[in-house]
Amino acid sequence: MEHRSAFTTARRTELFDELVALFLAEGFAHLTLDAIAARLRCSKSTLYTLAGSKEQLVTAATVHYFKCATETVEAGVAATSGPRERITAYLTAVGAALTDASEQFMTDLDAFAPARDVYERNTRIAARRVQQLIDDGVAVGEFRGVHAAFAADLTATMMARIQQGDVRTGTGLDDAAAYRELASILTHGISARDRD
Repeated sequence: MEHRSAFTTARRTELFDELVALFLAEGFAHLTLDAIAARLRCSKSTLYTLAGSKEQLVTAATVHYFKCATETVEAGVAATSGPRERITAYLTAVGAALTDASEQFMTDLDAFAPARDVYERNTRIAARRVQQLIDDGVAVGEFRGVHAAFAADLTATMMARIQQGDVRTGTGLDDAAAYRELASILTHGISARDRD
């Protein structure tokens, strides 16, 4: 019984990974459950084991995407040393996690409130994480004594503008490039070494 449970969990994770890859590449608004099942080479009843409706499936896939992205981002942060490197690694990894997200996916995500809410919640969590990383840097003298909550709020504002497509529209930068620029501006702006 335990072996079957592990297999089921592994298969569910595999299906969610495939579902996320499909949605990131093509978006999801235009896909029916029949089309999703055909693309994943599974039955609709298999999809119903993941979620009770297409809307719930999209929301669950979005949660899965951000959970996996968070694990990858935090692994990148753990592999670095130094506050500046951690913030750069964090924001760069957030941007990298969005590299595979097509414009259609971002449009569909913004138009579908439950998935958009997942994105916005993860943006708020990311802003709190940036604040923690700034606080850590101030504590060890790597960053000047900035108001970490303000810097995190500034970061969250930019992250929200990136998520809403405003940065892409205004600058032409895709989300991944925008996060790299944000990391560079933020870390140079608060660095104790760059003070006059």
